[in-house]
Amino acid sequence: MTKHKKKPQANVAFYNNPEKRAIIYQILALAGIFIFTYFVLNNMFINIEKRGINTGFDFLGSEAGFGIIQSLIEYDESNSHGRVFLVGLLNTVLVSAISIFFATLIGLLVGIGRLSKNWMISKLSMVYVETFRNIPILLQILFWYNVVLASLPSPRQSFSYFDTIFFNNRGLYIPSPVLESGFISVVIAFVLAIVGVFYLSRWSKKRHDETGEEFPLITTSIAILILAPTIVFFVSGMPATLDYPALKGFNFRGGWTMIPELLALAFALSIYTATYIAEAVRAGIEAVPKGQKEAAASLGLKDSVILKKVVLPQALRVIIPPVINQYLNLTKNSSLATAIGYPELVTIFAGTSLNQVGQAIEIILMTMAVYLTLSIIISMVMNYFNEKMKIKER
Repeated sequence: MTKHKKKPQANVAFYNNPEKRAIIYQILALAGIFIFTYFVLNNMFINIEKRGINTGFDFLGSEAGFGIIQSLIEYDESNSHGRVFLVGLLNTVLVSAISIFFATLIGLLVGIGRLSKNWMISKLSMVYVETFRNIPILLQILFWYNVVLASLPSPRQSFSYFDTIFFNNRGLYIPSPVLESGFISVVIAFVLAIVGVFYLSRWSKKRHDETGEEFPLITTSIAILILAPTIVFFVSGMPATLDYPALKGFNFRGGWTMIPELLALAFALSIYTATYIAEAVRAGIEAVPKGQKEAAASLGLKDSVILKKVVLPQALRVIIPPVINQYLNLTKNSSLATAIGYPELVTIFAGTSLNQVGQAIEIILMTMAVYLTLSIIISMVMNYFNEKMKIKER
């Protein structure tokens, strides 16, 4: 029986090789992008030079000359535009963090409420979602600011709670802590409590995997996080006091003030974004097979335990990806604060500072870089959390 020898394959031309063609196409695409970018930037700088517009970031050191109604750091009119940028950045992070927290909380409750067996809770949750989801976010911001908060009483007729918290058309006034030098020990105790809760959670998970016994992790963790700093606080001689707001003249002085602009923006962003989070929660819960719930119910577990131990852990892998998008949208929507004058990055830096110094390219690029960075950080954190929550296949 004769064996047929394989004929040596002829050298294939590079334009007939799919792999080589793909590499060539990618190189050409990158070259095209670089050429286009160079053309745009070169044209931009030529036009800037012709118009005699100054460029560079020297303006960040010049005096701003205007006041800001809210600042988390010390600021006055004599500070620089660089300080204005920092104030706007911190105010943007503040309103985004507050809104993300409350949007998540409201969205989780409403999403679960939409699947409730109670007819009234289910329908009220549906009405909430369908109402606030279909009203533009800008109109909601204006509604809270110009209608709801503007109709509140004046400072002298404020809503008072325990004679320490006051709410009126000038904002929300709450006591603020005045920290002393010994307070660092309380901070250290709180950090150590967080580390302890981390290792406690790992131990409880290992114990559950080995024995199947449940450990009251949530209540124990809350107790540790509260008791440890509190005990250290009293042992170290209470190195902090409270500065209470008090009515002096036509307004309150002292304490910490949440201005109406911050309240309106946080309300609107939280309530609007919560509708989309609620729908993501509902979709995630409904994605869990009914057999899982029925099997858990057959073991005699309560509905609350089934939701916490069986349904939500499996639903999270469906919930988290769309929630990431909503967090990003919320952060970017905070730039709409310019409509009511809340002093975030766009309002005071890309607005007031830009009008004063006129260097639009640098200011707009810096503002865009901030939102890009914030979005990337949020995405990285949530994607890490999403990876940890994935069901590991064996």
